[in-house]
Amino acid sequence: MTRLLTTAPLLAALLTAAGCQSGTDRPAATEARPDIIAAALDTTTHPGDDFFQYANGAWLKQHPIPASESSWSIAKEVQNEVYARLRATSEAAAAARAAPGSNQQKIGDFWAVGIDSAKAEQLGLAPIKPQLDRIAALRAAADVPAVAAGLIPQGVNVLLHPLAEQDAKRSDRMVVYFYQGGLGLPNRDYYVNPDARTRKIRAAYERHVGAVLRLLDPRLDTVAARAQAARVLALETTLARASRKLESLRDPYANYNPMSTAQLTKLAPGIDWPTWLAALNLNTDTVVVGQPEFVTALGQALATVPLADWQTYLRWHVASTYAPTLHRALADENFRFYGTILNGATAQRPRWKRVLDMQEEALGEALGQLFVKEYFKPAAKARYDEMVTNVVSAFGDHIRALDWMSDTTKRVALEKLGRISRKVGYPDKWRDYSALRIDRSSLAANVRRANEWKWRYQTNKLGRPVDRTEWAMTPQTYNAYYNPSNNEIVLPAAIFAIPGLPDSLADDAVVYGYAGASTIGHELTHGFDDEGSQFDAQGNLREWWTPADRRRFRQRVNAIVRQFNGYTVLDSTHLNGRATAGENIADLGGIVIAFDAFKKTNQYQEGKKIGGLTPTQRYFLGYSLGWQGHIRDEALAARVLTDVHSPAKFRVNGPFADVPAFYEAFGVKPTHKMYRPDSARVVIW
Repeated sequence: MTRLLTTAPLLAALLTAAGCQSGTDRPAATEARPDIIAAALDTTTHPGDDFFQYANGAWLKQHPIPASESSWSIAKEVQNEVYARLRATSEAAAAARAAPGSNQQKIGDFWAVGIDSAKAEQLGLAPIKPQLDRIAALRAAADVPAVAAGLIPQGVNVLLHPLAEQDAKRSDRMVVYFYQGGLGLPNRDYYVNPDARTRKIRAAYERHVGAVLRLLDPRLDTVAARAQAARVLALETTLARASRKLESLRDPYANYNPMSTAQLTKLAPGIDWPTWLAALNLNTDTVVVGQPEFVTALGQALATVPLADWQTYLRWHVASTYAPTLHRALADENFRFYGTILNGATAQRPRWKRVLDMQEEALGEALGQLFVKEYFKPAAKARYDEMVTNVVSAFGDHIRALDWMSDTTKRVALEKLGRISRKVGYPDKWRDYSALRIDRSSLAANVRRANEWKWRYQTNKLGRPVDRTEWAMTPQTYNAYYNPSNNEIVLPAAIFAIPGLPDSLADDAVVYGYAGASTIGHELTHGFDDEGSQFDAQGNLREWWTPADRRRFRQRVNAIVRQFNGYTVLDSTHLNGRATAGENIADLGGIVIAFDAFKKTNQYQEGKKIGGLTPTQRYFLGYSLGWQGHIRDEALAARVLTDVHSPAKFRVNGPFADVPAFYEAFGVKPTHKMYRPDSARVVIW
């Protein structure tokens, strides 16, 4: 239920570039620094025909997608600057030879061995040899789960996906969840969809698996490797056919099935569940099974699929997981499939950038402590705390004014809104990495130990009170989220950055659109979307609506589903309105709610133009700024299948087509392509 802005973490070094306070005036752009809003416009396109192109067209033309990327966006422009700063920080840490066990030592050693490509070549497959040897030593398929129990904490996606997280119906306790998993392709649709594009990807995947298997064992000829790859594909297809579709995973009740280990045994009798759970440090006799049919299919596969096929499957997944950390041939083959075939990039990103991404995954909050000291001062935190308060107040006004919701449900909705916890900028306490060993033995070893540390960190929460102060994102992450179990919005510091627009030039209109609508209002609305609305003020999965109000709400949800189902992407491919419903609801809610908050600012009330644009126009353009970017067809096709977020163009044009203020601001008429008659416009919050 997060707002996904970019797939890569971002240390926004230009954090001072964003910001506004309610009621403050921001000066217009000077001749020395052009207005980035006006500079991005494509004035050959009417705003009512394609607002995304109108708002961002000039920028898109000036910023082609680099060969090493599957997409490019304004966020990645910032990321490039940040990478340079992170590189300098890491190089300094590597040279410092800091005290053993310190965060600086860990950052420095991770960087030093990661950037050492010669060492990676010298080591070859040695870093994963213990895992490969254990797989080779298997003597029966019944022992496969035991080996998997060693691999899963290392980040290897095999069999299924266990997690320790808050109980959806009792948010004050941690429980074990089982979710479907074990696939090498992004999700089930890649294994079962019959269209030509997907069939082509399946064939390429089989060739890729074969190529990796040959790199693991050069004695294999091409024919033998392809035969083994075909069996891997067949095994994964069995798991995929038992997996639920993307839209079905959004039903919290359907994916909540508590079971004892005795009941698990009935689902999959071939697995010694108590022993398996203990091996994973999951000390429990009950679990919540997300997709019981998947567990059944897994048990059947363990009973029927030959041991040799399971061994090949495990070897493949170990190699695929760690390929980016190993020698060049394996890393390049991994990129050829996942980077080029799946996402359209034609060149590998520089090694140092890839190492920084891995470093962020391993030591994110250690880097975060350094980040906030320099780039997110207390004044900035106070500024955005105030904006959150203003948007929450506007949301309350919207709830009270609803004509389709009863007073009974409104009272509970307002209670939930008032109890939403607001985490802005960075956590009050930082993670302790003292138990994580990082050294210069190999990049793969550091990644493995970091994965194991994170697994222990999470599983050790079982049986302990829930820590509601914890953050699931680092402050330097260009993203944000709503957590229904904690009833909280989490807004990392970096999400407020507007590259190229210093605070002195960031007028309220732009920032209320960029941060107030697409981040703050968006995340607040997630608490009241098709999924989040099923959780109460305490974060428990519980129906708090009257039956009539729930029916009226579902009618409105169905309307936005139909709207987005009607949008076409890549020839005949349509958006999945059901899978993306929550994000589309949050986009629409964020826009209309933050706009009402913006109306209380001096800028709106004075109505002065900046760069020839009214405050209202700049508000909508500020929102569009957050989605400034483009994507290769291959990556776009993948996102339509795997992402609950609509592509950027439709996150702009889709909700705007439902907002009357947009029509008024830009003179949208029935002759324009985005026009929707009043009767068709979706109104929810």
